[in-house]
Amino acid sequence: MGTVEAITLNNGVEMPAIGYGVFRMDDPADCERAVDEALAAGYRYIDTAAAYLNEEAVGRAIAASGIPRGELFVSTKLWVTDTSYELARPAFMRSLDRLGLDYVDLYLIHQPYNDVYGAWRAMEELVEEGRIRSLGVDNMDSARLADFLRFAGTTPAVDFIQANVGYQRETERAYMTVHGVHMEAWAPLAAGSAGLFGNRTMAGIAAAHGRTVAQVALRWLIQRGITPVVKSANPERMCENLDVFDFALTDEDMTAIAALDTGIDPNDTRDTGDKVDRFLDYALTLRR
Repeated sequence: MGTVEAITLNNGVEMPAIGYGVFRMDDPADCERAVDEALAAGYRYIDTAAAYLNEEAVGRAIAASGIPRGELFVSTKLWVTDTSYELARPAFMRSLDRLGLDYVDLYLIHQPYNDVYGAWRAMEELVEEGRIRSLGVDNMDSARLADFLRFAGTTPAVDFIQANVGYQRETERAYMTVHGVHMEAWAPLAAGSAGLFGNRTMAGIAAAHGRTVAQVALRWLIQRGITPVVKSANPERMCENLDVFDFALTDEDMTAIAALDTGIDPNDTRDTGDKVDRFLDYALTLRR
């Protein structure tokens, strides 16, 4: 297994080029066990969120690992109900307490709703106090990000959006690159979609490199300058997903994979008024 590479964010902070996420790991014991195994496998970037309801489990696994804090990169997120100047600070401090940490490496606005600008000001103050090393946003397409960049103070270090071989988000990637925002990808393996794992082009490239389709999909993102955040509760799969730093895809491979973009959002996350109403109704049930 090759050494995990690091990327440098726009504020000079280094971040591992692949992360391990705990979305929908609802059982505390299972989550703690998974993070423990991920750290043992070699992951040093752990991503959680207040809305995942598992920050305590993540914190216990980190504490039990014995890994020096400076060797870890930990991110968590501000939920919609607390996205305001007045509520962001206490929400962050609750997250920090649940994690059992003195600071986090990355704190993100989880969804682009409510008073994102007020929350951002509060987050900037926490950076000044040394509680947060880097700030980011989540789920902002290029149009929403353009608005945010015009009226926020600090440029986000990252924008964490859905991206994978079938839904490549090249418009977003190009816009972020121009503006110095690093792109992270959730659902980098398309949530295990058969459309990815059964694709002949991907299978052929994987065979040529002696790798799996998942490894090729992750390597393709990394070579595009995107940080994938992966999830698996299977220790063998954890190691497989991390083992993507000792091979490289050719220009021909990259071009062939680029041609697989459908432009279709498999999770249908595009906003409409009715969808946002339904989402916010749900969001209000997750106060932490």
